[in-house]
Amino acid sequence: MRLQVLVSAVNADAKELAEKMNLQTDALIVNQCDHFACEEFERGGKQIRCYSMAERGVGLSRNTALMRSDADVCLFGDEDIVYETGYEKTILEEFEKHPKADILLFNVKVCEERRTYWNDSFGRVRAYNSGRYPAYSIAARRDRLIAKNLSFHLCFGGGAKYSNGEDSLFLRDAVRAGLKVYKTPALIGEEIPRPSTWFHGFNDKFFYDRGVLYGELYGPVMAPVRAWRWLLKNEKEFCADYPRPKAMAMMKKGWRDGILP
Repeated sequence: MRLQVLVSAVNADAKELAEKMNLQTDALIVNQCDHFACEEFERGGKQIRCYSMAERGVGLSRNTALMRSDADVCLFGDEDIVYETGYEKTILEEFEKHPKADILLFNVKVCEERRTYWNDSFGRVRAYNSGRYPAYSIAARRDRLIAKNLSFHLCFGGGAKYSNGEDSLFLRDAVRAGLKVYKTPALIGEEIPRPSTWFHGFNDKFFYDRGVLYGELYGPVMAPVRAWRWLLKNEKEFCADYPRPKAMAMMKKGWRDGILP
């Protein structure tokens, strides 16, 4: 099997980025910037292609990379991930050990305040517990994604109308399409902290956008339950800036409006 990293970046220098991320495999970088260009170079005997384009949106950039990928296994990456030496062997061995897996979710080290998951064991991931995994944890058999016509939602994520959630929707859609998704404790890299491209504090837009996302993820019946559960769990983080009743009201408005208010 051949592995290719699909990197979503903004205003990046492709060669510097490949060095910074410690890319040791073939890779395809989609660079959101203000011009159109295509370049190709080698790093350590591996082929790296970079497509620079003016279109914005992390979902669009991931779809652009996936459409142009020609590998057996795709690993979705972000420009703030530094990969472990030997990550190619780690990933491909996991797929060889688990031939029924269409998608594997790997561990990536993240600072405590940003961590949404950590895999302590191997196991199946279902729709109800897929929402906490970021895109950079996802490695997939490319032919299975193409066969199911899977892509990232263009309305969610950095650079899109709604702040985040394209990764949660992608995994939800994969499970619904019948793909077998598993989590693995294998470690492949570490996130280097940087200013968020989408989080600008706990404000009206943050809670409204989360409400829209919950409506898409869980539907009108379960969205209120999930929203209330999330607010209770995370109230300590935002209560000093934003009262819980107001947060719930904004989330409610979000899932009622939906993606086409």
